Amino acid sequence: MTEPLIRDDRANGRLEAFEEDAPVGVVVYFVLDAEPRALVAVHTVVEEEHEGKGIAGALVRELYAGAAREGVPVVPLCSYAAKWAERHPDEAPVPPDEAVRAAKEQLRATPELW
Repeated sequence: MTEPLIRDDRANGRLEAFEEDAPVGVVVYFVLDAEPRALVAVHTVVEEEHEGKGIAGALVRELYAGAAREGVPVVPLCSYAAKWAERHPDEAPVPPDEAVRAAKEQLRATPELW
């Protein structure tokens, strides 16, 4: 299996996976407005015909890697990202409680965006 090309569309809160220039998966996220800053994963989707190829895992891994490069935590509100984080504690540090609370508040305040 070839690793998908992953692109971060920060302006639209989308970490997207592509195979042969076709979109095959996405992690929808937002940047937490409050301190401490964090990337908040809210939804992970892989196109049905591409399921089972590790694309969702590659996307979530890249979200955590990007957050680490920025020096911020990831708050995995998406159920897939949360399960992935539980299975990969060496790559997915537990976010601070205050970041989780702030992320949930921001998500509740702007549900139409997610």
